Amino acid sequence: MAVTVAAAAAMVGAIAPAAAADSLPGGLGPCLGDGCPTDWNDPNNGPVVNHDSNINIYVGGDYLVREAAAEAEGKIVTLGRFDMNKRAGVSQIYNVGVAGVGSRVPPPNGSDYLTVGGDLSIATGERLLAEEGLNHGVVRYAQNLTGTVIPDAVHETGATAPYTALRDQLTAASHCYAYDDNEDHRRPATGRVQMDGSETYFTGDGTSPLQVFALDADLATGSGGQEGIVFRDIPDGATVLVNVYGSTRNISTYMGSLPQSGLRERLMWNFPDATEVGLKGTGQFQGSVLIGQQSSMATLMMSGTNGRFYTAGSLTHMSEGESGGQEMHAYPFDGDLPDCGEEPSPTPTPTDSPTPTPTDTPTPTDTPTPTPTGSPGPSPSESTPGPRPTPTHSWPHRPHPGGELPNTGSRGGEWVIGGIAAALLVAGSAATLMARRTRRRG
Repeated sequence: MAVTVAAAAAMVGAIAPAAAADSLPGGLGPCLGDGCPTDWNDPNNGPVVNHDSNINIYVGGDYLVREAAAEAEGKIVTLGRFDMNKRAGVSQIYNVGVAGVGSRVPPPNGSDYLTVGGDLSIATGERLLAEEGLNHGVVRYAQNLTGTVIPDAVHETGATAPYTALRDQLTAASHCYAYDDNEDHRRPATGRVQMDGSETYFTGDGTSPLQVFALDADLATGSGGQEGIVFRDIPDGATVLVNVYGSTRNISTYMGSLPQSGLRERLMWNFPDATEVGLKGTGQFQGSVLIGQQSSMATLMMSGTNGRFYTAGSLTHMSEGESGGQEMHAYPFDGDLPDCGEEPSPTPTPTDSPTPTPTDTPTPTDTPTPTPTGSPGPSPSESTPGPRPTPTHSWPHRPHPGGELPNTGSRGGEWVIGGIAAALLVAGSAATLMARRTRRRG
């Protein structure tokens, strides 16, 4: 049964103070550098006139390219290995950094397009490209190289040293965004989620500068097919945080454009608990993705993703069935997320030399080099993660009070997800958020 707004306020008034706003850890999220565009166009194949120095794709484990996946735009960092082995009969090229179709905002010329902490392996007859016409970047790797990389890859033993601390930071941030007591108390939602069998509606409260939704089921039809995604009653300029709970979660969608200009850059899909994440469908998935579990495997088969993609675990970029050409497009995240009590560390983007010289000695940068935290990550199997890993968090999650949420996983039903929504609307919450946002960006 739905909980009324008045009852929700009474339930949590004392334990849910006005939320404070913050950005992603380590300077992740926004476009960086003096080449950032004023406006972000939808995916296109126009000329490259802008650049972004920030990380668009971060993988704490291994990055695998399989089947007929085509390209990944923007700056990419993987702490583990990068392994490309596509199926026969499809394009044997995978583009990194600059994409034929996307935001068309690659990293600056001569900077690092792909940084690999483990082995860099390209299957025989295949090519990894970090160039397109006059646009070109550096592929930098820490261990062994097998196969063809164009331009020639650069070996550097400490290639990913500036980025290792981000893995733990992303794990902690993902949990904080979903649980507001560092244990198992779910962050109160401000909106509701309704599924009607073919579309899922995320309906906001129309006022809160941080719109929080909670999802306890796969975002797909009852048979696992594609479903539409619709956002309603989201105020202009608001950040949207969708917390997707559960150890195994799948999204299958034909999602297209969003109703408001700029909402893509303020939308975050957060998977705090999942060790298996499946993302597929023929749509252009909008918004950034954060996966917190370091033992996780994300299998990405969507036609296109449009936003930052940050996972503390591993990633397999591939196609489904006879499809091909799957792409990851570079778009920033400019939203204001819950304050997790830690000051962001300096930007994770080192200053790259325009004409890098191969060396076995890490190149000094302006970014402080954190101490590596051990093994770069798990080594998933070729196609199946195997038995479900145990979540790596140490927070003692308990069952939701009273059992599962009402109507969890039901089709055609309605969750007033987080019936305690009104607590975030206590007097002053909007002013607090907007004031912090103004101070940080002023």
